Amino acid sequence: MKNPAPTEVPVNEIVRERWSPRAFSDKAVSPEVLHSLFEAARWAPSSSNLQPWAYIVGTKDNQENFDKVLSTLVEFNQAWAKYAPVLALSIAQVKNPKDGAANRWAFHDVGSASAQLTAEAVSRGLYVHQMAGLDPNKARQVFNIPDSWDAVAAIAIGYPGDPSSLPDKLRERELAPRVRKPLSEFVMTGAWGHTASFVSK
Repeated sequence: MKNPAPTEVPVNEIVRERWSPRAFSDKAVSPEVLHSLFEAARWAPSSSNLQPWAYIVGTKDNQENFDKVLSTLVEFNQAWAKYAPVLALSIAQVKNPKDGAANRWAFHDVGSASAQLTAEAVSRGLYVHQMAGLDPNKARQVFNIPDSWDAVAAIAIGYPGDPSSLPDKLRERELAPRVRKPLSEFVMTGAWGHTASFVSK
Protein backbone atom coordinates (compact mmCIF):
# COMPACT_ATOMS: atom_id res chain seq x y z
CA MET A 1 0.00 0.00 0.00
CA LYS A 2 1.30 3.45 -0.90
CA ASN A 3 0.49 6.54 1.11
CA PRO A 4 2.24 9.53 -0.51
CA ALA A 5 2.67 12.75 1.44
CA PRO A 6 0.36 15.66 0.46
CA THR A 7 3.24 18.13 0.20
CA GLU A 8 2.73 21.92 -0.01
CA VAL A 9 5.16 22.13 -2.94
CA PRO A 10 6.87 19.56 -5.18
CA VAL A 11 9.61 17.38 -3.63
CA ASN A 12 11.55 14.33 -4.71
CA GLU A 13 9.35 11.27 -5.20
CA ILE A 14 11.34 9.29 -2.61
CA VAL A 15 10.44 11.91 0.00
CA ARG A 16 6.75 11.81 -0.98
CA GLU A 17 6.60 8.01 -0.88
CA ARG A 18 8.39 7.60 2.46
CA TRP A 19 6.12 6.73 5.35
CA SER A 20 6.09 4.46 8.37
CA PRO A 21 3.59 1.61 7.96
CA ARG A 22 2.92 -1.12 10.50
CA ALA A 23 1.58 -3.65 7.99
CA PHE A 24 4.43 -5.56 6.36
CA SER A 25 4.49 -8.38 3.85
CA ASP A 26 6.22 -11.61 4.86
CA LYS A 27 8.37 -11.34 1.72
CA ALA A 28 12.04 -11.66 2.67
CA VAL A 29 14.50 -8.85 2.02
CA SER A 30 17.48 -10.26 0.16
CA PRO A 31 20.99 -10.01 1.65
CA GLU A 32 22.04 -8.00 -1.40
CA VAL A 33 19.35 -5.38 -0.80
CA LEU A 34 20.12 -5.21 2.92
CA HIS A 35 23.77 -4.69 2.04
CA SER A 36 22.81 -1.68 -0.08
CA LEU A 37 20.62 -0.19 2.66
CA PHE A 38 23.43 -0.21 5.18
CA GLU A 39 25.91 1.00 2.57
CA ALA A 40 23.65 4.04 2.19
CA ALA A 41 23.75 4.54 5.96
CA ARG A 42 27.53 4.25 5.88
CA TRP A 43 27.86 7.36 3.70
CA ALA A 44 25.84 9.69 5.91
CA PRO A 45 27.50 12.91 7.12
CA SER A 46 28.71 13.10 10.72
CA SER A 47 30.39 15.60 13.04
CA SER A 48 34.19 15.40 12.62
CA ASN A 49 33.55 12.32 10.45
CA LEU A 50 33.33 10.19 13.60
CA GLN A 51 30.60 8.02 12.03
CA PRO A 52 29.17 7.23 15.49
CA TRP A 53 26.66 4.64 14.34
CA ALA A 54 26.24 0.91 14.55
CA TYR A 55 23.31 -1.38 13.74
CA ILE A 56 22.27 -4.71 15.22
CA VAL A 57 20.17 -6.56 12.65
CA GLY A 58 17.85 -9.56 12.91
CA THR A 59 16.18 -11.25 9.94
CA LYS A 60 13.55 -13.96 9.83
CA ASP A 61 16.02 -16.45 8.33
CA ASN A 62 17.71 -16.50 11.75
CA GLN A 63 14.77 -16.55 14.13
CA GLU A 64 16.92 -16.54 17.26
CA ASN A 65 18.64 -13.28 16.32
CA PHE A 66 15.34 -11.77 15.14
CA ASP A 67 13.68 -12.63 18.45
CA LYS A 68 16.55 -11.07 20.39
CA VAL A 69 15.99 -7.75 18.61
CA LEU A 70 12.22 -8.09 19.01
CA SER A 71 12.61 -8.67 22.77
CA THR A 72 14.05 -5.18 23.24
CA LEU A 73 10.93 -3.46 21.87
CA VAL A 74 8.07 -2.32 24.09
CA GLU A 75 5.05 -4.62 24.04
CA PHE A 76 2.96 -2.33 21.81
CA ASN A 77 5.59 -2.36 19.07
CA GLN A 78 6.30 -6.06 19.42
CA ALA A 79 2.67 -6.79 18.54
CA TRP A 80 3.05 -5.57 14.94
CA ALA A 81 6.82 -5.47 14.37
CA LYS A 82 7.08 -9.25 14.80
CA TYR A 83 5.60 -9.59 11.29
CA ALA A 84 8.30 -7.49 9.58
CA PRO A 85 11.00 -9.57 7.87
CA VAL A 86 13.83 -7.41 9.25
CA LEU A 87 14.30 -5.68 12.59
CA ALA A 88 17.28 -3.59 13.60
CA LEU A 89 18.52 -1.40 16.41
CA SER A 90 20.45 1.79 15.74
CA ILE A 91 23.21 2.42 18.25
CA ALA A 92 25.08 5.69 18.89
CA GLN A 93 28.66 6.05 20.09
CA VAL A 94 27.98 8.74 22.68
CA LYS A 95 31.62 9.19 23.72
CA ASN A 96 34.30 10.43 21.34
CA PRO A 97 36.72 7.51 20.81
CA LYS A 98 39.62 9.96 20.55
CA ASP A 99 39.32 11.58 23.99
CA GLY A 100 36.31 10.05 25.77
CA ALA A 101 34.40 13.33 25.75
CA ALA A 102 30.62 13.27 25.35
CA ASN A 103 29.52 13.49 21.71
CA ARG A 104 26.34 15.56 21.88
CA TRP A 105 25.85 15.19 18.12
CA ALA A 106 25.89 11.38 18.08
CA PHE A 107 22.11 10.88 18.07
CA HIS A 108 21.77 13.46 15.30
CA ASP A 109 24.36 11.65 13.21
CA VAL A 110 22.75 8.26 13.78
CA GLY A 111 19.44 9.76 12.68
CA SER A 112 21.12 11.03 9.53
CA ALA A 113 22.48 7.56 8.77
CA SER A 114 19.07 5.98 9.34
CA ALA A 115 17.45 8.60 7.10
CA GLN A 116 19.81 7.65 4.27
CA LEU A 117 19.06 3.97 4.89
CA THR A 118 15.36 4.83 4.68
CA ALA A 119 15.73 6.73 1.41
CA GLU A 120 17.61 3.82 -0.13
CA ALA A 121 14.89 1.46 1.08
CA VAL A 122 12.10 3.54 -0.47
CA SER A 123 14.00 3.67 -3.77
CA ARG A 124 13.84 -0.16 -3.77
CA GLY A 125 10.14 -0.49 -2.94
CA LEU A 126 10.72 -1.10 0.77
CA TYR A 127 9.37 0.74 3.78
CA VAL A 128 11.00 1.54 7.10
CA HIS A 129 9.31 2.22 10.42
CA GLN A 130 11.60 3.69 13.08
CA MET A 131 10.51 3.33 16.70
CA ALA A 132 11.43 5.11 19.90
CA GLY A 133 9.55 2.40 21.80
CA LEU A 134 12.34 0.14 22.95
CA ASP A 135 14.16 -0.58 26.21
CA PRO A 136 17.75 0.70 25.84
CA ASN A 137 18.85 -1.02 29.04
CA LYS A 138 17.51 -4.37 27.86
CA ALA A 139 19.21 -3.84 24.50
CA ARG A 140 22.50 -3.24 26.33
CA GLN A 141 22.03 -6.42 28.33
CA VAL A 142 20.89 -8.65 25.46
CA PHE A 143 23.60 -7.55 23.04
CA ASN A 144 26.42 -6.61 25.44
CA ILE A 145 26.52 -3.04 24.14
CA PRO A 146 29.56 -1.18 25.52
CA ASP A 147 29.07 1.70 27.97
CA SER A 148 30.23 4.25 25.41
CA TRP A 149 27.34 3.33 23.11
CA ASP A 150 23.56 3.79 23.57
CA ALA A 151 20.63 2.22 21.74
CA VAL A 152 18.76 4.97 19.86
CA ALA A 153 15.82 3.42 18.01
CA ALA A 154 14.36 0.21 16.68
CA ILE A 155 13.77 -0.15 12.94
CA ALA A 156 11.37 -2.40 11.05
CA ILE A 157 12.19 -2.96 7.37
CA GLY A 158 10.13 -4.74 4.75
CA TYR A 159 7.80 -4.66 1.80
CA PRO A 160 4.31 -3.16 2.24
CA GLY A 161 1.62 -5.45 3.59
CA ASP A 162 -2.17 -5.48 3.86
CA PRO A 163 -3.56 -3.00 6.42
CA SER A 164 -6.53 -5.33 6.99
CA SER A 165 -4.11 -7.68 8.76
CA LEU A 166 -3.78 -5.17 11.61
CA PRO A 167 -6.01 -4.88 14.70
CA ASP A 168 -8.78 -2.29 14.38
CA LYS A 169 -7.03 0.63 16.11
CA LEU A 170 -3.77 0.14 14.24
CA ARG A 171 -5.63 -0.28 10.94
CA GLU A 172 -7.38 3.04 11.52
CA ARG A 173 -4.00 4.73 12.08
CA GLU A 174 -2.59 3.01 9.00
CA LEU A 175 -5.37 4.36 6.79
CA ALA A 176 -5.66 7.82 8.35
CA PRO A 177 -4.64 10.88 6.31
CA ARG A 178 -1.04 11.97 6.78
CA VAL A 179 -0.71 15.26 8.63
CA ARG A 180 2.26 17.58 9.24
CA LYS A 181 2.74 21.02 10.76
CA PRO A 182 2.78 23.74 8.10
CA LEU A 183 6.22 25.09 7.15
CA SER A 184 5.16 28.48 8.49
CA GLU A 185 5.30 27.09 12.03
CA PHE A 186 8.93 25.97 12.03
CA VAL A 187 10.92 27.72 9.29
CA MET A 188 12.05 31.06 10.67
CA THR A 189 14.35 33.95 9.88
CA GLY A 190 15.71 36.94 11.78
CA ALA A 191 14.39 35.92 15.19
CA TRP A 192 12.52 33.08 16.86
CA GLY A 193 8.89 32.99 15.81
CA HIS A 194 9.37 35.07 12.66
CA THR A 195 8.29 32.94 9.73
CA ALA A 196 10.63 32.97 6.76
CA SER A 197 9.04 34.87 3.89
CA PHE A 198 9.69 32.12 1.36
CA VAL A 199 7.33 29.74 3.20
CA SER A 200 4.71 32.22 4.41
CA LYS A 201 1.35 32.18 2.73
